[in-house]
Amino acid sequence: MSTISIIGAGGMATAVAARIATAGHTVEVLSRDPAKARALADELSAGAITGTYAAAPTGDIVILAVPYGSAAAVVADYGDALDGKVIIDITNPVAPDLSGLVTPHGSSGAQEIAKGLPATAHVVKAFNTVFGHVLAKNGRLDAFIAADDAEAKARVSTFIESLGLRPLDVGGLHMASTLEALGLMMIGLAKNGAGTWDIALNVEIG
Repeated sequence: MSTISIIGAGGMATAVAARIATAGHTVEVLSRDPAKARALADELSAGAITGTYAAAPTGDIVILAVPYGSAAAVVADYGDALDGKVIIDITNPVAPDLSGLVTPHGSSGAQEIAKGLPATAHVVKAFNTVFGHVLAKNGRLDAFIAADDAEAKARVSTFIESLGLRPLDVGGLHMASTLEALGLMMIGLAKNGAGTWDIALNVEIG
């Protein structure tokens, strides 16, 4: 098992971190608020550690678990500290009124985040279509991933499988915009047609 770094200490960060800790990985929690990072690490109680915000994360895989509106600033804070890292972007760039996505036409949140990263860092879109509390239940779920770098995608696929999830490759990073639209659709479905947030999107093959 390995160390996985998570930037963020909110609800989604907590859900993802719990799943990672249960799988036997070491979780490193990073946050602008050291007290929140320490509280999450203590809550995990599985050898979780905290790191210094904006310093180089310990893990080769770094999960960006902050609101999309904060992502660019966080990436700027880290700068070259993310050299060579695989960055998993879990954000959903959704307008506050849920009327649509806030990304530029023809782009995605993941692609916009990638613009601020060192050239040696690789962005993989994942986890944005799964609600945190559903992820925390530890059932087998489908996790859709999009990325341009084949090696980064393979590493994230192996990591996702270690969590008891099924990774499904949807293509290059340009497909992140489709996954983000799917994330918005899941929110709309929960609020309207399904009438519950206890839902997940799974693919039946065959």
